[in-house]
Amino acid sequence: MSVILWLFVTVAAYELGRWLRKRTGSPLVQPVAIAIVLIGALLMVSGTAYDDYADATTLISFLLGPATVALAIPLYHQTARLKGMVVPVLVALGAGAVVSMVSGILLVRWLGGSDALERTMTTKAVTAPVTIALAERLGGYPELSACFAIVIGIFGAMVAPRLLTLLGIHDPRARGVAVGAVSHGIGTARMLEESRVEGAFSGLAMGLTAVVTCLLLPLVAYFLL
Repeated sequence: MSVILWLFVTVAAYELGRWLRKRTGSPLVQPVAIAIVLIGALLMVSGTAYDDYADATTLISFLLGPATVALAIPLYHQTARLKGMVVPVLVALGAGAVVSMVSGILLVRWLGGSDALERTMTTKAVTAPVTIALAERLGGYPELSACFAIVIGIFGAMVAPRLLTLLGIHDPRARGVAVGAVSHGIGTARMLEESRVEGAFSGLAMGLTAVVTCLLLPLVAYFLL
């Protein structure tokens, strides 16, 4: 299949996921998950190697960078809502990052996993490009760490908004921070559908979680790895 055709198929698969979500109204119908399943099936049926597919869709990968930076735009429009929130957000994200790293390590250890798998799970809550770099430095499996990040992002986008509502958390700032801290880009895209405020704070949490994780990771690794 040609480069143009794979680009079209990828975008079409995602748009199909969006259409199904609008049609069903169910948060469990996640566009990214649907696109992954469809593209994976097409790769198997066509006998196309993933490396060839990745080369064909380089443009989409490239655009992820500007798209992530563009998340600062809705946050800029919500700067007034940041008053009095800076310290609480930083404390919450710091605590969340530590819990995420420690829980990942202890879960693998409890299940009898290897040391390399522990190092891979440590950075599961940050966005894929960051977790790949961190896992590589820690001696984990970068590709597997990216899979963990994507799966967690999809799962968080599916259940987090409803769960926060059930827990009585209705402040859009708190909801956005909670989802962005664990579900990064996929969760942020979901929160932007909820409201601009939730999407803005989710994007903020996604970026700050990556920074906080990078700063705290050496300390966690020193004591537990």
